[in-house]
Amino acid sequence: MASQAQLDMLKKIESENGFIAALDQSGGSTPKALKLYGVTEDQYSGDEEMFAKVHEMRTRIITSSAFNGERVLGAILFENTLDRDIEGKASSHYLWQDKNVVPFLKVDKGLEDEANGAQLMKPMAGLDDLLDKANAKDVFGTKMRSVVKMANADGVSAVVEQQFVVGKQILAKGLIPIIEPEVDINSPEKAAAESLLKGELLKQLDALPDTQAVMLKLTLPETAGFYDALIVHPRVLKVVALSGGYSREEANRRLTDNKGMIASFSRALSEGLVAQLSDEEFEGTLDSSIESIYQASIS
Repeated sequence: MASQAQLDMLKKIESENGFIAALDQSGGSTPKALKLYGVTEDQYSGDEEMFAKVHEMRTRIITSSAFNGERVLGAILFENTLDRDIEGKASSHYLWQDKNVVPFLKVDKGLEDEANGAQLMKPMAGLDDLLDKANAKDVFGTKMRSVVKMANADGVSAVVEQQFVVGKQILAKGLIPIIEPEVDINSPEKAAAESLLKGELLKQLDALPDTQAVMLKLTLPETAGFYDALIVHPRVLKVVALSGGYSREEANRRLTDNKGMIASFSRALSEGLVAQLSDEEFEGTLDSSIESIYQASIS
C-alpha cells in the first residue's frame, strides 16, 4: 500500500515538468566523482572517509537554493546516502519535505563481466530488505543499470529480461523501478543495438499487467525520436535520458531533439562543480547547469 507521500510523488512525476538528478555514484565510481569535484585521493583514507566526502558534495548540491522541485523532479540516491542525514533529516525525507524533490534509490550491486556484448547486473542479495528500508523512508522508486556494448540479440535480450525480472520484484514492494539498459555511447554498433533494445523493451512492456508501470532510463539515441513508441506506451510512466559520458552541451543538444524524454544526468549535471568554489560561485554554476538541463528537458 503506497503511503500518502508516495501518492503525492506519483502525481508530481506524472504532471510536472523537470528532470531527475542522478546523485548515485557508488563504490567504484566515487573516487572519480570526487576527483572531478576537486577532492583527490590523498584527502581521504578508506571507504568511510571517502563516503563522508561524497556526502558533503551531495549535501552541498541538494541544500543549494538552485536545487528544488521547481526544476528538479527527482533525485537518485546511493544506499549510503539514504542511510545519512541532511540538515538533521534522513536524506530522502529532506529531499521530499524540504525540497519537493522525489527520492529514488539505486539498488544494483554493479555489473558482471561482459558476455554476448553486454553486462548483466550482479546478483542483488538482500534486495527485499533494501526495498523495505526504502519504503520506510518514503522513497518513491529505484534505479538499476545494465550495459549493452554491441548489437548482439542474445546479450540485449538477457539484459532486458533480467531488468524486468528484478523490476517485478520491485513493483511487488510498491515501488516504481527505473529500468536502465544503457547503450554504451562508444559502441561501434550503437544504432543497431538501440534497434534491438527497443524491440525487447516493447515486448516486456506489452506483457506487463495494466495495473503496473515502470520508468525507463536510456542512452540518448542516434536517431531523434527513436524511442517515441516507448514514451507513449501505457505501461511507461516516464522515459529519462542518461548522459553516458557526453558533455552537458552535447547531452542537452541530443535531449532537445528527443521530445518527451527528460534528463537524468549525473556527470553532465555536476560538470564544473568543484569543492574550491565559493558558495556564490557554486550556486551560480549549479543554477546555470540546472537551468540548461531543465530547458532541454521541457523543449
